[in-house]
Amino acid sequence: MTDPNNANLFAALRAAFPSDLDAIAVETDDGLYYSWRDLDRASAMIANLLDALGLKAGDRVAVQVEKSVEAMMLYLATLRAGYVFLPLNTAYREAEIEYFIGNAEPAVVVCTSANAGWVAPIATAAGTPHVFTLDDDRKGTLLEVAAQCSDQHRVAQKQPDDLAAILYTSGTTGRSKGAMLTHRNLRSNAEVLKDYWGWRKGADVLIHALPIFHVHGLFVAIHGALISGSPMIWLNRFDPKRVVARLPDATVFMGVPTLYVRMLAEPTLTREACNGMRLFISGSAPLLLETFEAWRERTGHTILERYGMSETVMLTSNPYSAVQGERRGGTVGFPLPGVQLRVRDDAGEPCPRGEIGHIQVAGPNVFAGYWRMPEKTKEEFTHDGFFKTGDVGQVDGLGYVTIVGRSKDLIISGGYNVYPAEIEGYINEMAGVAESALVGVPHPDFGEVGVAIVVPKPGAALEGEAVIGALKSKLANFKIPKRCFVVPELPRNTMGKVQKALLREQHKKLFA
Repeated sequence: MTDPNNANLFAALRAAFPSDLDAIAVETDDGLYYSWRDLDRASAMIANLLDALGLKAGDRVAVQVEKSVEAMMLYLATLRAGYVFLPLNTAYREAEIEYFIGNAEPAVVVCTSANAGWVAPIATAAGTPHVFTLDDDRKGTLLEVAAQCSDQHRVAQKQPDDLAAILYTSGTTGRSKGAMLTHRNLRSNAEVLKDYWGWRKGADVLIHALPIFHVHGLFVAIHGALISGSPMIWLNRFDPKRVVARLPDATVFMGVPTLYVRMLAEPTLTREACNGMRLFISGSAPLLLETFEAWRERTGHTILERYGMSETVMLTSNPYSAVQGERRGGTVGFPLPGVQLRVRDDAGEPCPRGEIGHIQVAGPNVFAGYWRMPEKTKEEFTHDGFFKTGDVGQVDGLGYVTIVGRSKDLIISGGYNVYPAEIEGYINEMAGVAESALVGVPHPDFGEVGVAIVVPKPGAALEGEAVIGALKSKLANFKIPKRCFVVPELPRNTMGKVQKALLREQHKKLFA
């Protein structure tokens, strides 16, 4: 039994498991079935493995593996044993991993067997004492060692403000920041969403088709299912045909806008296929009104769009029930229960309803600060404790929140954050490059993609495709610009600042 006085997030998730532990908890796309008892036993065994390593409270477990049920079990085990989970995007390359491991100083690193040849030396050089492998075919040294451990484990006692996870979110200066999320942050958000989105124990089934290295797939989706005792249909990779084929077996689906666009391209997506569905949720990037309306026309369902961040988990949501109001395309709904949201002008004064300004938030879901960056943390909070999201938006007369854009040129491509300064830094280091600018432009599939504009040094001959090719060996694929143009100079204002708005305007129809 779990201790009701234990603030450990795992204790809350475990307490919600159904009484019949032999019932199906997860069904994979390749025909494997995991019971609730399997989740309990496997997370206990991995937790015992971590404990046996002699880790200290607060030690980090960094994980860069492909999506699998076992990877989820590793996450649950880390929570259960009271350590700090550090998920890393599977697309990250050597320079990126070297920074994350060096900055977070994890006690344990888990990677794929395919990447162990370059990840392990980086971890060892950074002083990480334990490196394991985990693959998406239920193989790897982590499982081999865990198999020798007991399947009984007492959940570690945690306080509400103890760290549960660190999520790295790149800064506009190019330096990534580790957002520190506590057990209170994650647990409070899971409990609020369970009620707000009407999760039904024993009646709901979630199709999980998202990656599990960021907030959407790891926290919102997995926590939502587990804390309501709802089984999951688990797809290691998104396949629109497969998702549509499984809709009759499910009730809830979560996706980024790109997934909805791709499903709309499937002729098998019909009202009949969606008959048993209760809820479609979209987030991580703006949902085009065109997609919102096309989905409603095609399926008879209205997508619920919500808004959150790595630093805050979920902040707002369109209404689930008609009693709360209608779901409005182009908005992200209302602040969730317990969340305070306000809009301020450049001087920090309140904006009247309908006026655009800077969005600031407070609540139990707002993170504890940036890892080992006290000055940056202080900068990002107001004197009265509100977090400056960096988003620009407005609240209308009825209370609906609309996000207008990002305040620092952030590009959101296919649900992933792309920070221009980081990519510009890599381009500017290339031979023959004088300077560069990266801007986001509309894209029918990804919502937004990066376009690089590069100025060569005098006498240097540059080709756009060669610049893109050089970036592919250094950066995750979602960060790679879709096009690169070589120009004599960048447009600047009288203060010498590059006019990115003008560049965006010039290239906005590139993928129309």
